[in-house]
Amino acid sequence: MSDILIVDDERDIRELIADILQDEGFPTRTAANSDEAIAALNEAEPALMILDIWLKDSRMDGIDILKQVKRNNPDVPVIIISGHGNIEIAVAAIKQGAYDFIEKPFNIDQLMVVLNRALETNRLRRENAQLKRGEVKAAEMLGGSAAFKRMRDQLDKLSKSNGRVMLTGEPGAGKELAARYIHAHSPRSNAPFVVVPCATIEPERMEEVLFGRESTDRGVEPGLLEQAHGGSIYFDEVSDMPLGTQPKILRVLTEQQFARAGGSDKVRVDLRVISSTNRDLPAEIAAGRFRQELYDRLNVVPLAVPSLADRREDIPMLAAYFMAQVHDEQGLPIRDLSEESAAALQAMDWPGNIRQLRNVIERVLILAEDNGPIRPEELQGQGAPQGEGADTLTLGPRITALPLREARELFEREYLLNQINRFGGNISRTAQFVGMERSALHRKLKSLGVVGGRAIDDEDE
Repeated sequence: MSDILIVDDERDIRELIADILQDEGFPTRTAANSDEAIAALNEAEPALMILDIWLKDSRMDGIDILKQVKRNNPDVPVIIISGHGNIEIAVAAIKQGAYDFIEKPFNIDQLMVVLNRALETNRLRRENAQLKRGEVKAAEMLGGSAAFKRMRDQLDKLSKSNGRVMLTGEPGAGKELAARYIHAHSPRSNAPFVVVPCATIEPERMEEVLFGRESTDRGVEPGLLEQAHGGSIYFDEVSDMPLGTQPKILRVLTEQQFARAGGSDKVRVDLRVISSTNRDLPAEIAAGRFRQELYDRLNVVPLAVPSLADRREDIPMLAAYFMAQVHDEQGLPIRDLSEESAAALQAMDWPGNIRQLRNVIERVLILAEDNGPIRPEELQGQGAPQGEGADTLTLGPRITALPLREARELFEREYLLNQINRFGGNISRTAQFVGMERSALHRKLKSLGVVGGRAIDDEDE
């Protein structure tokens, strides 16, 4: 729980309020003037601020401090107190964003009622904002393959830390879902998760989008960094970040503060940073398109997100999940996935990975002529099959140039390797599907020179 900052030039008042709040279980800090108040705000954002409107021997009065708080820490509710209160001062304070105004000498019960109401209102406002962004829904990750389990084990470990994470993997493999999983299972799960789509933001607008801006006509417009305060910010495809913006982000990571465009005040932020890329960043660094210093800051914990080709076992489970999802979103009937259709999906190439699989499932449901099980022929041309159809096989020049015996061996080798990959390296399940005894399959694989290949994993049997 954050603390409550009490700002009053009278020591007795500061200490009295602090003692009362501490007895009620609230941690507190105190400040006697504007300089101490601003320093306390910059050190750590409080949950609430109690602010005297008149401060002797102070560079700024309470209204000036209130204006700065609402500009730089808009989520902090402020209760104004004053011994010289009148309706004009109260109206001015409320107009500047104060939650409420209490006149000295005040009743302690009255202060506690206003304070608890302000904290509860602020909590509800934050929850409402999170619901609108859909952030309270935990990221759901599905899979049972060895590659998926290894990744999820690493994600669970990362969720407990605050370290910066660099996710690598092919487009559509689920890097953003992995980032959301880290956030949803971390101590920051109730705070914002903000995505920076580096590839789609125009380079000339990148800094304004990230840092926000200030102007006399439009006031303060918070950027994405400020919106993510207290939570996590996700730099999607960080390799597309403009080269000129990179040193400024590096400074934010170092100092945890920045100035908005057109402004001079420093905005402090508390962020967890997660990045992703589908490019070879060391190669981008060598080509002068990415800064080594920024890479070193972001790549504290690297994690590779496996492609769909590395987790073919999970395809039937993912297909069923996407069918249920499309049913909920569009009301389309859920259809069974036959064993033959599941095998066809597992045999396809998936350059678009999980995103492509979902699109294929949605397309098949939309174009369905009936509600029966999905047939293999409905999948023709949907993904990127390794052959052209269910009943025909196109032979390339590599195989047609070979004698029958060598061509047959090549076909058997490729066929068995595909089946082994389909079943995640499980020899027993592969043997059962292809109709061979396990020992006979081992002998066949050995005769084809693939025993000990990457796809074979006896530990998964």
